[in-house]
Amino acid sequence: MQENAEAKESMWYLDSDCSRHMIGDSSKFSKISHKVSGHVTYGDNNRGKILGSSKVRSSSAVEIEDVLLMDGLKHNLLSISQLCDKNLKVTFEAHHCLICHASTNELVFVGKRIQNIYMVDFENISFDSIACLFAKNDEPWIWHKRLAHIHMGHLNKLVSKQLVTGLPNIKFKSDKLCDTCQKGKQVKTSFKLKQHISTSNPLELIHMDMFGPSRTRSLGGNYYALVLVDDYSHLTWTFFISYKSDTFLVFRKFAKIVENEKDLKIKSIRSDHGGEFQNESFEKFCEHHGISHNFSAPRMPQQNGVVERKNRSLKELARTMLNDNSLPKYF
Repeated sequence: MQENAEAKESMWYLDSDCSRHMIGDSSKFSKISHKVSGHVTYGDNNRGKILGSSKVRSSSAVEIEDVLLMDGLKHNLLSISQLCDKNLKVTFEAHHCLICHASTNELVFVGKRIQNIYMVDFENISFDSIACLFAKNDEPWIWHKRLAHIHMGHLNKLVSKQLVTGLPNIKFKSDKLCDTCQKGKQVKTSFKLKQHISTSNPLELIHMDMFGPSRTRSLGGNYYALVLVDDYSHLTWTFFISYKSDTFLVFRKFAKIVENEKDLKIKSIRSDHGGEFQNESFEKFCEHHGISHNFSAPRMPQQNGVVERKNRSLKELARTMLNDNSLPKYF
């Protein structure tokens, strides 16, 4: 009987006749504003006194805003009109109702029909069956995961400059540690940052490096990845290849495509002394097209630090997303 009583207290009734969200249990509020006053007339013409208004937060981290605390109210009521005022739309079907964002059609939560009433239990809601409810538009840490565990400071820059369409205009704060970030991005020491940009146009200098062979072959049958970074824009291209000997063929194809696309010429490239870069094919290609091929000093990867750091960033993103989603190692 106690379990049934607790379950009843956690249920919210979807009510089209209710003008505001209402609740009678003050323990559901984290902080109550007592400024709201007045009365509400119920369907039987009885009146209930308004004691306050605030947010209700369930144990599943779902927040309901602008909820009235009513004196003596025995049930939790969700106002359909108030949901619509929040730019949501409610669709009723035979066995359930769907509450979605009106503009994006993104699912927010699902109400179940029990007998002739539509209800939702926010305390015991299943995020496995409703993935979109967990990824709320106003949840900063969900966007942190969606965008490959990018730093919160960078997310704030994306919001302030409106660089990403659909990213909500909210404040991203690092109020806790992300365990998967700690595992995926831990390092011993870091390279010194490059304090200035030495080029004035795209394709003046292309940094090149290759990492591999990986211990696990990709699903596409590749062991290596060729990474190219434009020094001016830091635009990055990544090509997955099966053998080191394919490096020149991939670069030659890339050079033709990117020069036609940007209507510019590659002026110089920088790489280490790896055999995939220091060979006759690269030398003849650079001589024919007037490209200067710069090499970093042996055993000094810091001189090719732009692309070396990009390699590390790519690996961190991959490891972090693998850890976060608990994927098997063969990925």
